Amino acid sequence: MAAAKPQRSLSVLTWLPAAVMAVVAVGDLVTGPGLGFLPLASLGPAFAGLVGGWRRTAWFGAAALALCVGLGLYDGLFQERRGFLAMVSVVGVTGAGIAAAVMRGRREAELASVRSIAEVAQRVLLRPVPLTAGPLQAAVSYTSAVAEARIGGDLYEVVASPHGVRVIVGDVQGKGLAAVETAAVVLGAFREAAHDEPDLVGLGERLERSVSRVLSDEKFVTAVLAEIGTDHEVLFLNYGHPPPMVVRRDGTADFPAPPSYAPPLGLGGAQGSESPKPFSVGFAPGEQLLLYTDGVTEARDGQGTFYPLGERAHLLKEPDAQSALDSLREDLVRHTAGPLHDDAAMLLLRYHGHADTTGDEPPVQ
Repeated sequence: MAAAKPQRSLSVLTWLPAAVMAVVAVGDLVTGPGLGFLPLASLGPAFAGLVGGWRRTAWFGAAALALCVGLGLYDGLFQERRGFLAMVSVVGVTGAGIAAAVMRGRREAELASVRSIAEVAQRVLLRPVPLTAGPLQAAVSYTSAVAEARIGGDLYEVVASPHGVRVIVGDVQGKGLAAVETAAVVLGAFREAAHDEPDLVGLGERLERSVSRVLSDEKFVTAVLAEIGTDHEVLFLNYGHPPPMVVRRDGTADFPAPPSYAPPLGLGGAQGSESPKPFSVGFAPGEQLLLYTDGVTEARDGQGTFYPLGERAHLLKEPDAQSALDSLREDLVRHTAGPLHDDAAMLLLRYHGHADTTGDEPPVQ
């Protein structure tokens, strides 16, 4: 419904110039020259310049000029100045509309170029996650708070390292290019350290050092790190990030919170801050792990109700992981009944490998 409103507005603007000129013509024919309808013909090219290119504005300008000449002759206005003044008004407004349309076209072309560059940057920054990583299947969803946006400060990555499958989902404080730059630093450090660091704490310390070098003015990054090995457990490090959701084989959802949250990345060097403490949660074949940013759980409907993520766990039961995550994303957008107020990133991991001792892989419930 939100997308339909701009389309209806565009349709109205498309036909408005012709409608205005028709009203001017009918009004002049009905009331005669006494009310001075003729100069209002310039509203046609004026409204035409709001949408479309300069050729469309010029066409409506020519039509308005022809209408002005025809009505002027019919009303006998060329025997006095009013007819010529109306023609000058139409020509002047048409010229201004053409100039505005040309300038708008140039700006739109520049904006399209910037968006294209942003899309490339987005693909480099948030490259597609592998469909499979070790015993896991992965799917990802990114929903921008602004329909025209192509890039933001939410981040995610999946790396199959010698130490297990390592995952990060994070949210950079702030917006714009500064947030994108910080996200690039975090992801670059994670992709390198995920292979080098033998334990998750060391990986987190590498990220903290990298982020602290580029952040200032109490900026920070919330993040959750996860490591999935072969022992049917997932190890977490939570840096002030919303807790992940684990969907069990029976369809119930858990939100495992750490014994104590570590400060967000960038604030770890603050005096009195605690060292991050990893914690493990059971994660067996047939179960699912959803990591997300606060744009998901803090999305509100028209009454201000937060999105009930735990109650929507059943939407992840579809056999295909990406289709299941897409269903959850569509439900999130329906909940808000409009654009989100914050970016929302979701990363879904399904444990399909290393089945139980019978050798049968349990299905996703």
